[in-house]
Amino acid sequence: MPMNVESFNLDHRTVAAPYVRVADTKHLPGGDVLTKYDVRFCQPNVDHLEMPVVHSLEHTFAEHVRNHSDDVVDFSPMGCQTGFYLLLAGQHPQEEVLDLVERALRDVADATEVPAANETQCGWAASHTLDGTREAARAMLARRDEWATVTE
Repeated sequence: MPMNVESFNLDHRTVAAPYVRVADTKHLPGGDVLTKYDVRFCQPNVDHLEMPVVHSLEHTFAEHVRNHSDDVVDFSPMGCQTGFYLLLAGQHPQEEVLDLVERALRDVADATEVPAANETQCGWAASHTLDGTREAARAMLARRDEWATVTE
């Protein structure tokens, strides 16, 4: 019987990270559409991002991706530390979303600071790493040609 959370119905043993896939689409009563993308950096149950990297990627990507699209609603980490959910207003062609992720990750790879990594703007300001974030972005970008393939 399917579970309510879409990602719980995904066989994590069969996916091949990194990838970007539609995880869910919601058609709201007013006619608006929200699309949630699974932006997977690491192979589930094999590898993960360390928490300071997750935290800094969340800050840096979330800030920079909004420079490339007004449709960004949210960018949130997965608790398993293997990726993030990117929530966009509307429905977009897959290649457009891949290009958006690529542009934001290029900004992250070139970042000179983690945005809002201070006690005024962040709830755990000591848990950040610019170097780790840039390295994770570069590793993801190096495998850009694989992002459209979810399973082997």
